[in-house]
Amino acid sequence: MKINELSEKLLLAVKKEENTDDLETELASFKLDDLMEALNDDTKKKAFWINCYNAFYQIFRRKNLLDKSEIYTAKAIHIAEQNFSLDDIEHGILRKYRVKISLGYVANIFAPILIKKLAVRKIDYRIHFALNCGAKSCPPIAFYRPQRLEQQLELATISFLEGETIVKLDRMEIHVTSLFSWYRGDFGGIPGIKQILKEKLKTPTKGLKLVYKPYSWEDDLGNFSS
Repeated sequence: MKINELSEKLLLAVKKEENTDDLETELASFKLDDLMEALNDDTKKKAFWINCYNAFYQIFRRKNLLDKSEIYTAKAIHIAEQNFSLDDIEHGILRKYRVKISLGYVANIFAPILIKKLAVRKIDYRIHFALNCGAKSCPPIAFYRPQRLEQQLELATISFLEGETIVKLDRMEIHVTSLFSWYRGDFGGIPGIKQILKEKLKTPTKGLKLVYKPYSWEDDLGNFSS
């Protein structure tokens, strides 16, 4: 089975609440060279690692394997005979080894060589509207496929922003998701955020202040898009 298809099958099993042990074993036994050969461009990398992140977060929480204090940092994801954490996938591979607390502005020069080899060539801010950490304010989970990734990420971005953005012209404010604040470097800073809102939502932004909405960490497991 191709590696991208395997990530989709794992996520589908999670959605259907089926046993994932065999699929996890198959992922773990993949050879690293085969993984790197299969994920030979950013499109395939993003589709695969987004699916894996979303699947394993649900697996960890549902099986009570990890509590919230360690769920992001524990290297409990076994892929291609290597051990990864959720943070490795998000901040290492998909965000091209950004320092987690740097707001997206600083690369981790001490990132492991493996992470640097697996990382995307270019950060795509839209991954923030595809990764789901089981909280109410997270975007819903979708099945990402290389063949349709561009269309899927565009749809996920527009859909999420439409639901999270409120323009208050009487107060000269735009209320937006806190994701824009936490990872502002990924979005090109405040000018970049305003440009994204203008392009994706046709929202007026000139002269308006960005207000970051509180993020709801209330559990919302199994939030799959229809």
